[in-house]
Amino acid sequence: MFTYKTSGTCSRSISFNVDESGRLHNVKFNGGCRGNTQGVEKLAEGRTLGEVESMLAGIQCRNGTSCPDQLSKAIAAYRNSVK
Repeated sequence: MFTYKTSGTCSRSISFNVDESGRLHNVKFNGGCRGNTQGVEKLAEGRTLGEVESMLAGIQCRNGTSCPDQLSKAIAAYRNSVK
């Protein structure tokens, strides 16, 4: 399980698993607006890293970011960690 500490959002961290085909599983936000984060978790389930990252990058809420945007940053951090 990969865990990313968020910045600028109500959520404090995001964790997820990635399978051998590069698909997201078990996405969990720690904190944040529960209804919104549950929606993002379900929509991300089983999608490829690239698909989720490009779909969510740049979505704004406050402080120049959002929980979905932070998931895109978490995916980028995950990619950098497995190089």
